[in-house]
Amino acid sequence: MKKLAFPQLASIVAILLYTLLLSCKSGEKLYNKGRYDEAVNAFVKKLQRKPQDATAARLLPEAYRQAQGMREDRVNSYLRSNDDLKWEHVRNEYRSLQSLYTAIHSSPAALKVVQPKDYRDAITGAQENAAEIRYNRGMDLLEKGDKASAREAYDEFGAALQLIPNYRDTKQRRDEAFQLGVVNVAVSQIEVRSTYFQFSADQFRDYLIRNLQQRNINQFVQFYDERVVKNANLYPDEYIELRFFDFVVGQTYVDRIERDVSKEIIVGTTKDTTGKEINLYKTVKATLYITKKTVVSKGLLDYRITNTNNWQVLRTDRIPGSYTWLNQYGTFKGDERALSDEDKRLMGGVDMAPPPPTELFMEFTRPIYDVLARDLQSFYSRI
Repeated sequence: MKKLAFPQLASIVAILLYTLLLSCKSGEKLYNKGRYDEAVNAFVKKLQRKPQDATAARLLPEAYRQAQGMREDRVNSYLRSNDDLKWEHVRNEYRSLQSLYTAIHSSPAALKVVQPKDYRDAITGAQENAAEIRYNRGMDLLEKGDKASAREAYDEFGAALQLIPNYRDTKQRRDEAFQLGVVNVAVSQIEVRSTYFQFSADQFRDYLIRNLQQRNINQFVQFYDERVVKNANLYPDEYIELRFFDFVVGQTYVDRIERDVSKEIIVGTTKDTTGKEINLYKTVKATLYITKKTVVSKGLLDYRITNTNNWQVLRTDRIPGSYTWLNQYGTFKGDERALSDEDKRLMGGVDMAPPPPTELFMEFTRPIYDVLARDLQSFYSRI
């Protein structure tokens, strides 16, 4: 084992003494500031390290008495109040007192000067009362029979289980509240005027439903394909109707442009009368023949959310979307040096066929999908 040099040993001893002194002073400061729980813990730690410390032994009983009195006063205040959830506050106070009990029992020296009270039975009683209150609130809400109250009941039963797991039949009641509180939403099939695009429209709808389900926007909202609802004999609470309106796919425009270009270039150098070298310039020219093919696809999606119980329209909107495919190519006559870099990029291109109509359909609906998904997430997150 390596021996410490005297300066190192002295330094370590000095640090330990300073820490002990600081701990004692910290406990006194906390006590003088009325932070009695923290003072108790500080004095206990001091007695764990130095069981004979007179200051900690003298102040610990008083700090504990003050902490106990302060928290029991709060308990009595809560018990006199009309707050439905007072037993949860009472439990928290008892828990704080029990933590002091545990801390003091961790130090034999601390136990010699103070005998803390065991609050385990008090905590158990408070938890049982608190759980009963939460349970009864949940049952009262369930009896109202509406979805909003059922969702509140679900939270109440959840709070009861947090207090006492397996309390009575709370799990069963919470499941019942969840089922009553859920909003089942059916998403309609999308009808388009051309059967050629029906498959693409179905893909749009299917992807939307999967995305809404995976996002888990709200635990109380469940999305279904309209076909699933019919086959399972489910009765949806809300119905999202989707319809593509006034769409055009593959509208083609061809523009042929003829454009003259010119540029001054340096062709050499010469000297002036003073002998200074100067550049010689020449203007070069060319004619560009550019073909620009533009294929435009665009349309509108109407959507409407309806409450199926009273057929009230909850939300309606129309979302535009568009996609433009562009191909440009060209040739030129004349001096290539007259062309700009952008002009050169157009030269030598070829006439390309646009994507197939089904792909164009998916492209113009992509921005529609993004807006629709955000709208539905915003709408259903507030339920």
